[in-house]
Amino acid sequence: MTDAIALDIDDLRAVTAYAAENAAGVLAIFEASHPSDTRPRDAIAVARAFAQGGKRGKALRDAAWAALEAAGQADDAAANQAARAAMSACGAAYLHPLARATQVRHILGAAAHATHAAELAAGAAPDAGADHLEQAARLASPRVIEVLCRYPPAPPGGGRVGELLRALDRRLRGTALAGEAGES
Repeated sequence: MTDAIALDIDDLRAVTAYAAENAAGVLAIFEASHPSDTRPRDAIAVARAFAQGGKRGKALRDAAWAALEAAGQADDAAANQAARAAMSACGAAYLHPLARATQVRHILGAAAHATHAAELAAGAAPDAGADHLEQAARLASPRVIEVLCRYPPAPPGGGRVGELLRALDRRLRGTALAGEAGES
């Protein structure tokens, strides 16, 4: 079995667009407590620019690091996770063509962090995570799901974000299988 995954720039752009859309959905959580800190918003903008045809380079890396720094400086857990979603949106552009489960974090990491941010922001609302995870699943284009299915399932670990990552991974792979069954 080869260790390489077929992956082209259009795949990377689709995955990054998906990640940016998920991160954008919880940006208000970060901005509510840090209205003057634009680093997560800037990271999402840079990720979107790449997704729309921009270069994959220093701007993405710098924006990711800045969003991660914003997460570290956030004064509450929900804002931290929202900023991490923005960081992950930039990181999606660096999905590697290696058959490693850890690469799934590049595809679904922003959605998992965004879902955790929504859970934390909702406090005791029991359905917040499930509702947000379903929204993340609906945002995934057929191309994103097809790219995801080239990789092994999401790895173990990672705390609550890892649990959400695996739940979304299973959900999207189930969608792909259901689609294949419908084609038969």
